[in-house]
Amino acid sequence: MTTIAFIGLGHMGTPMSKNLLKAGYDVIGFDLAQDALASLVQSGGRAASSIADAVRGADAVITMVPTGTHVRQVYEGDAGILAHARRDALLIDSSTIDVETSRVVHALAAGQGFAMVDAPVSGAVPAAEAGKLVFMVGGEAANFVRAELVLRHMGSSVVHVGAAGTGQSMKACNNMMAGMTAITLSETLALARRLGLDDQKVYDVMTHASGNCWMLQSYCPVPGPVPGAPSNRDYAPGFAMALMLKDMRLSQKAAQAVDYETPFAARATQMYEDAVAQGHGGRDFSYMFKIVSGED
Repeated sequence: MTTIAFIGLGHMGTPMSKNLLKAGYDVIGFDLAQDALASLVQSGGRAASSIADAVRGADAVITMVPTGTHVRQVYEGDAGILAHARRDALLIDSSTIDVETSRVVHALAAGQGFAMVDAPVSGAVPAAEAGKLVFMVGGEAANFVRAELVLRHMGSSVVHVGAAGTGQSMKACNNMMAGMTAITLSETLALARRLGLDDQKVYDVMTHASGNCWMLQSYCPVPGPVPGAPSNRDYAPGFAMALMLKDMRLSQKAAQAVDYETPFAARATQMYEDAVAQGHGGRDFSYMFKIVSGED
């Protein structure tokens, strides 16, 4: 049985690790939160007492931690992954971090003989639970082939987008679009209401017309048309506003690195900063509708 070490059992990591268990993998997890470890054990996994304990015998190591700083902390140093993992283990970082840090960690891993890919995901908690994440994978082609065998059990799409760090580049572009779309769609739906149009009628027309988009069809920010959307759960987060702000900032950092201006995305980033500053960081990012419509 293939053993997978899973480092970072948060809102995304926990359902991802449980899908690996369902696929028949031996999963040993590590997280600072004891309740996350207990949840993994209840599902049939094993809890490690440290990163070293988790990775020592693993065939693959998956990391899902909040920031680039955290990625470097779990990979580097005497207690890190690179110091304790088997040299033939495949390293998969599914965190969403900046491109520069991803390339640095790739280089450190390669320098010690490890195969590695960066594989950030698209899809919020419900997609993680359903095993329908989209993986954007950067790294050597041979490493992608190995990674795909594991990632396919957690996602509906696993795409090799290029060399080391390009998974993070793709994630920055994708979520920049998602963040902007949430705002423009919210403005559109707010205007439709003020013009006397019914939310459901707007949805019925636009999902079959040129205004259709994923945000409207699957994650509609007004209550009613999409039963599973956060808007029908008082905007409880599938993907929190604070996380979207993080990703919008990453997109702006990526744009600056290649000397490219993205004025619409820059304004959207400011709007997410304002929303978080107003105390909405824990709400789903589709709560932007309540803000732009003046219903907040």
